[in-house]
Amino acid sequence: MKSRNAELLIVLATVFWGCSYLFMKIGLESIAAFNLIALRFGLAFLLTSLLFWKSLRKVDWRTIKYSAMLGFLLFAVFACIMFGLKTTTTSNAGFLVSMTVIFVPLLSVLLFKQKLAPSMRLSVVLALTGIALLTLKLPFSIGGGDILCMLSAAFYALYIILTNSAAKASNTLNLGILQLGFAGGFGLIGMLLFETPTLPQTPASWGAVLALSLLCSGFGFIIQPIAQKYTTPTRTGLIFALEPVFAAAVGFWFAHEILPPQGYVGAALVLLAVVASEIKWHRITKIGRFDL
Repeated sequence: MKSRNAELLIVLATVFWGCSYLFMKIGLESIAAFNLIALRFGLAFLLTSLLFWKSLRKVDWRTIKYSAMLGFLLFAVFACIMFGLKTTTTSNAGFLVSMTVIFVPLLSVLLFKQKLAPSMRLSVVLALTGIALLTLKLPFSIGGGDILCMLSAAFYALYIILTNSAAKASNTLNLGILQLGFAGGFGLIGMLLFETPTLPQTPASWGAVLALSLLCSGFGFIIQPIAQKYTTPTRTGLIFALEPVFAAAVGFWFAHEILPPQGYVGAALVLLAVVASEIKWHRITKIGRFDL
């Protein structure tokens, strides 16, 4: 698969994840957080296992090991988001969770001594600025929920980096399916320990859970390891910066939420960041004599 096609698949997954905030909000109206995680990932695992059972017959222990680690990180990401949203604003959460775009290159530099290209450094700055304009409302303050949202971003950065290694060493389809099972299993444990198991009570809640299972989890988190095999963790993290842009679009179309003027500027900057990451700076240097 060409890297461009792989990144387009990641963009498509990001569209679904942009919709997931609306689905999670609807789902949490009738069931608790761990319950929703267990249902979301458990149903996705069961459905994808039935669909690709022939592939799962060839699973090996290395894939199981990576899947368990990725599943735990997915569980940690969504647990932090859901409990963080209880004590912080949606705008703060949207900004802090999107800080994955910063954590991925930082962790790549710290863990693997990687150097970022000038285009990627510029893109990260543009993306973070755009996300801030798109999501933040003043006055901005840091509380317990904000810390959980930042922790969620850090967990997801680790997930992206680990997926890059796992995708090169495992069958990516089996990896994507099994991680859903582990994430659902960790959610089930949390539900049994801290909550009363319940099922969605309304058609809207069931629709939200099924959308989270089929589109956001079943498609999104299986496509990611398959596609990420052909791109870099930093590029993947940058593409995920589009998530609040898609979330804003969903809010506009379905919840009639209108962005303030700076929100549109922020969305444009995030899109520009993704385009800027494609720039070949050595060509610009030759043409314009810029020493970057």
